[in-house]
Amino acid sequence: MNKFKPLMFGVAMAVLPLIAQAQDEPTVLEVDLDEKTADIAPTMWGLFFEDINFAADGGLYAEMIKNYSFEFENPMMGWHRVEDQGAKGYVFNKNHEADGVNHKYLRMQRLNEAGNFGLHNEGFRGMAVKKGLKYTLTFLAKVAKGENLTVTAKLLDKDQVIGEGSVSDFSDQWAEYEIVMTAGQTLDGVNFQFLLEGEGELDVDMISMFPEDTWKGRKRGLRKDLVQLLADMNPGFLRFPGGCIVEGFDLENRYQWKKTIGEMEDREVMKNRWNIEFAHRTTPDYYQSFGIGFFEYFQLSEDIGAEPLPILSCGLACQFNTGEQVPIGALDQYVNDALDLIQFANGPVDSEWGAKRVEMGHPEPFDLKFIGVGNENWGPQYIERAKIFEKAIKAAYPEITIVSTSGPFPDGREFEYLWGELRKMDAELVDEHYYRPPSWFRENARRYDDYDRNGPKVFAGEYAAHSTTVSEDFKRNNWEAAMSEAAFMTGLERNADIVRLASYAPLFAHVDGWQWNPDLIWFDNLRSYGTTNYHVQKLFSTNPGTAVVPITLEGESLAGEEGLYASATIDEATNELIFKVVNTAPGSKEITIELDGKYKGNGKGTWLEMANDDLEAYNSLDDPMAVSPKTKSFEVKKKTIQLTLQGQSVNVGRVKLSK
Repeated sequence: MNKFKPLMFGVAMAVLPLIAQAQDEPTVLEVDLDEKTADIAPTMWGLFFEDINFAADGGLYAEMIKNYSFEFENPMMGWHRVEDQGAKGYVFNKNHEADGVNHKYLRMQRLNEAGNFGLHNEGFRGMAVKKGLKYTLTFLAKVAKGENLTVTAKLLDKDQVIGEGSVSDFSDQWAEYEIVMTAGQTLDGVNFQFLLEGEGELDVDMISMFPEDTWKGRKRGLRKDLVQLLADMNPGFLRFPGGCIVEGFDLENRYQWKKTIGEMEDREVMKNRWNIEFAHRTTPDYYQSFGIGFFEYFQLSEDIGAEPLPILSCGLACQFNTGEQVPIGALDQYVNDALDLIQFANGPVDSEWGAKRVEMGHPEPFDLKFIGVGNENWGPQYIERAKIFEKAIKAAYPEITIVSTSGPFPDGREFEYLWGELRKMDAELVDEHYYRPPSWFRENARRYDDYDRNGPKVFAGEYAAHSTTVSEDFKRNNWEAAMSEAAFMTGLERNADIVRLASYAPLFAHVDGWQWNPDLIWFDNLRSYGTTNYHVQKLFSTNPGTAVVPITLEGESLAGEEGLYASATIDEATNELIFKVVNTAPGSKEITIELDGKYKGNGKGTWLEMANDDLEAYNSLDDPMAVSPKTKSFEVKKKTIQLTLQGQSVNVGRVKLSK
């Protein structure tokens, strides 16, 4: 890994002479309240979701049982036989006779009635329960041999039972059964057992367990604390399902939305492409149950007030892997998948795919406005396919905005080629990605100042500053990275006429199951926290404004001058000025903000401040708010605001305006 110098030896040293010259006098910034330079799209600050780092199964999807349907390549992965105190029996897999995507089930064969016999499931990097909370276990079962069989489920702390329930009266036909258990204590590392009592053979499948406190209390729903962190960001959009997962390492492994809707037994379990992607972080137990499918993504978007933004395969597998291509003549299936998705989201109740939405419990349309074609694809093969998709989508749904890709990198030959071709196509939104060291983000705060105002708009679809101030390979979500992203984001906001959407990536990571870092939100099986980067993103997404106004130093915008980065907006709905100022210098700075124009500030304002002397400071499960915003206030006197900015700080102020 390349090592980059910390901020204090980069940008900060370059501005020290300027700071020294002006240290006795405040730096004077001017805000022109009369000049609105751009509108800010309601979608401006959003979320990017991809099932990486156990973000879905084992994360957002609250299912607690790993390999619940025995469909992994190793059908017993995640399961272990329980046989103690003289119990005798066997477990073995069998194939369903009926056609379908659920191929396997398990036969439990008990040979005596002594002791405990059955199964233990290890969960997703363990399993956790909370005291007093109910846990609902469901499973399919039928008797193969014997009678008076009983299934008992247990939650154990070592050998101590802290939750238990039983069910019996099984028949020789498949049926669903339910056990509800209440946890007697809070425990991360609970031992879950599924035990068979009585002599005989019982066939079981789809063994599933959920806590009662899912988001909105939905059956087989989402993990509430993780959704709440998303909702708290007031996101403008939710991009799903990725990312590279859209493409797959080959076309067979690509994400196919039609296989992710309907009943769970109709959703085919598939190996996650991040299962084998990184040799240093192989995860052989990483599969997709699609418990979060496209219906759930749309529903989640609606729940948190975000526009849904699905991305679909364009017929190219990941070009970092196989790069497999669907022949142009065979592209119809992929194009039809896109058209059918729009109908699923927006179509009337009597349309083919609109009816399927209704069957799943949502008669009203989801009001889909965006659709993405391809992810990080490049070369003429992408452009050729993008044109076919664009023609078909616009012919059927001219109101839908199409997102195109500029490839995996923010510059270089492929980036320039794609932008040139997309301009010729009059593309609407171009998805740019940048994973770079913090210095890149500080140095590129003017990236969009000179973009063609008449060309395609930009979707900053994936970005994260990859920390380089630590010696370990783990790229931590530290304060230097978050502060540098904030500096860059002032440039995105200042150029909101070009940049219409922006999202950090990736979103989630399990502390014991990650493949990629850094990430916005980290969690274990009980707890979760927002990183320093999360709080920066939230500062912007909850304080967007509706129109950009200039904030300048000696008539010029700020993008590193005197170590400062700034943007300003007006919220026309609340009649407020919102200013964002990042001080990347290590020392504190006195600034004066002068309000020019017919409006003036009204009395006191609110000031949110994030600051830390240590560039390597970070949040954790044990100290989730180590680096987080503090609320202050300021006064406006004679159209002037005076602030003392801490060194290495991100500051967001709001003040009411009046004439």
